Amino acid sequence: MSLSLSLSRFLKRSSISPKVFSRFTTAKLQAPNSVPAYSQLRNTFASTSFYSNRSQNRFFSSESSDPTKQPREAEDVHVVIVGGGPAGLAAAIRLKQNSIKNNTDHRVVVVEKGPELGAHTLSGAVIEPGPLEMLFPNWNELGAPLLQPAVKDEMKFLTKNNAFSVPLPEAMSNTGNYIISLSSLVKWLGAQAEELGVEVYPGFAASELLYNDKSEVIGIATNDMGLDKNFKPKPGFERGIEFHGKITLLAEGCHGSLSKQAIKKYNLREPGKFQTYGLGLKEVWEIDPAKHEPGKIQHTIGYPFDNKTYGGSFLYHMKDNLVSVGIVMGLDYSNPYISPYQEFQRFKMHPYIRNFLEGGKVISYGARSLVEGGLQSLPKLVFPGGALLGDSAGLINLPKIKGTHNAILSGILAADSISKSFDTPNSEEQGQILLDDYQTTFESSPIYKELYEVRNIRPSFHSALGTIGGVIYSGIETMFLKGRTPYTLQHKQPDYASTKTKAESTPIEYPKPDGIVSFDILTSVSRTGTNHAENQPVHLRVSDLKENPTRNYEKYAAIEQNFCPAGVYEYVDDETNPGKKRFQINSQNCIHCKTCDIKDPEQKINWTVPEGGG
Repeated sequence: MSLSLSLSRFLKRSSISPKVFSRFTTAKLQAPNSVPAYSQLRNTFASTSFYSNRSQNRFFSSESSDPTKQPREAEDVHVVIVGGGPAGLAAAIRLKQNSIKNNTDHRVVVVEKGPELGAHTLSGAVIEPGPLEMLFPNWNELGAPLLQPAVKDEMKFLTKNNAFSVPLPEAMSNTGNYIISLSSLVKWLGAQAEELGVEVYPGFAASELLYNDKSEVIGIATNDMGLDKNFKPKPGFERGIEFHGKITLLAEGCHGSLSKQAIKKYNLREPGKFQTYGLGLKEVWEIDPAKHEPGKIQHTIGYPFDNKTYGGSFLYHMKDNLVSVGIVMGLDYSNPYISPYQEFQRFKMHPYIRNFLEGGKVISYGARSLVEGGLQSLPKLVFPGGALLGDSAGLINLPKIKGTHNAILSGILAADSISKSFDTPNSEEQGQILLDDYQTTFESSPIYKELYEVRNIRPSFHSALGTIGGVIYSGIETMFLKGRTPYTLQHKQPDYASTKTKAESTPIEYPKPDGIVSFDILTSVSRTGTNHAENQPVHLRVSDLKENPTRNYEKYAAIEQNFCPAGVYEYVDDETNPGKKRFQINSQNCIHCKTCDIKDPEQKINWTVPEGGG
């Protein structure tokens, strides 16, 4: 998804001369996350009649002015969508479809922090196609990349050296589903959105919610471009851009930085209700064709996780001898010595898994946090001027390990509610939209019903019986009870509060990587495709950096080194204080999983969007 295509569509709808339009659209754009690209976008905005009454020297009004304090330029649109994933793009597409059907013209903007759509989306997923069919009944004719039907399911229980077949719960059946590259699907959805007139701006990270004097959200601001690591402007510095809209949809994915702000500001989650998270680590391999079974879906439980750690794993056989292999483990684990990255390496070294991978090669690696709390952890989905979609709300069906279908459907529901609001008399003169209809519709939707049926499965693993008790209860729940119990189990505390101290925990010795199926962490990071400039502000904000060695190194066994799947955090020798450690942040390694923000025991780390989105 090119920035130039999005800008071309914007220009075609603007009052700009053909000569200026031609000069811009034939120019070669810089990479979307570069300062020149920001300048081109701003110059494009400034060329339109929308800006004809705006001062052209608002940014650098005098030589002595601090450019970081200058007002931003602002664009007025109807709907602002943060996040170019399945939920955000589905909402944008549905809004434009409704506009066409109702013969109206509503301007819809999607801002995406990745340098292109799909760049921050882990490939290798299984999708239920129903909600996609609601958007595009003819998705097959349109070339949607649902190319590999699921043809076979398998469930194994792993011990350290063996694998035993176990019954597959009916709820986990994948009949009628497709194994896909989620990144490819996102790119395809983006192309459909732009064909309908949606403006998609990749490489522009939304860093701030904007409010009016009534504390209603009126839009977002993208982050400034061209700051050095000390937050000082570099040559070519550009202020961020504001997008103002009647409604702002947050579709950032799990634990999004703006979603986190909205949930806190508007008290969207009830007191005593906690979200719980998992961390998914995944690689895409090209394997020996003799071992490849297109359409086969394999799930495992047991090893490498102990009875106190929630987790599972998978292999999805995609097309072209590709296999997506990964684990998902709960971040409510207690032992600070646990390393999710090393658990993933141990999983791949299991004889049953190793057999599939040996002789193959790794194509890519990634890790993302995912929402596991289910129905009882859902926040209220609407707030003044905005709403939460997809993983920002927490709509994953954990027993299925699926959320894409619910993300798409949530986007459709929100878009239909917005269109209904726009159709009311004098809607243009009204203030910010409160999407109460979206909340009501959601609570009677298939998403709610699906999450209700499985609501007790994840919290059942909190019992004294641990994983074994949870597996037994889950089997009874999925096969017989199907959510009809008169009670709802709760998550008793946030994940960070479950962490025990070093003194209470047992160290873990992990095997060294063999370079065949298991790898050191920096080798894996090189396969992620993330990119951060060296001289930019650190986007991982630690509130008391100097105290961290005393707090987490000594008390929690250097937990940041262990929980981060990308080698971002290190404790190194302090040259100025012999015998002591210094906390070092290698922010250029960050792969945006947000585990640090979730799991840090003292909650001193705040993940913010990096410059240009990374």
